[in-house]
Amino acid sequence: MPVRSLNSSVFTWPDATTVSQALHRWAQGVVQNHAGVVRIGYFGSYARSDWGVGSDLDVVIIVKASCHPFHQRALDWDVTALPVPADVMVYTQDEWDTMARAQERFFRTVDGEVIWVYGKNSMPQE
Repeated sequence: MPVRSLNSSVFTWPDATTVSQALHRWAQGVVQNHAGVVRIGYFGSYARSDWGVGSDLDVVIIVKASCHPFHQRALDWDVTALPVPADVMVYTQDEWDTMARAQERFFRTVDGEVIWVYGKNSMPQE
């Protein structure tokens, strides 16, 4: 979250490296507590490196299955440990595969930007 710099009215905002490292740590904890996680990644301004003060983190989570409707799934994921606000989208593997086959615009955008921190093509974080 934003923090004051000394006694001035200037706010600092976590940079992309700080946010990425925090998401890697968060993802490691999540996969231990949520069975069925296939992949976790982020897209949007942090993935494109055009983030700025006030940018949120767009997180996509792919799970094997869910008994909840799409609009309720994000409620199961506590992102308060992340240093910036996060917008979480949780898709089942079947939903993700369907979007991939249909090449929906949203899927193409996310697929072109996503940085996977857990699962397919994820890179270990130092």
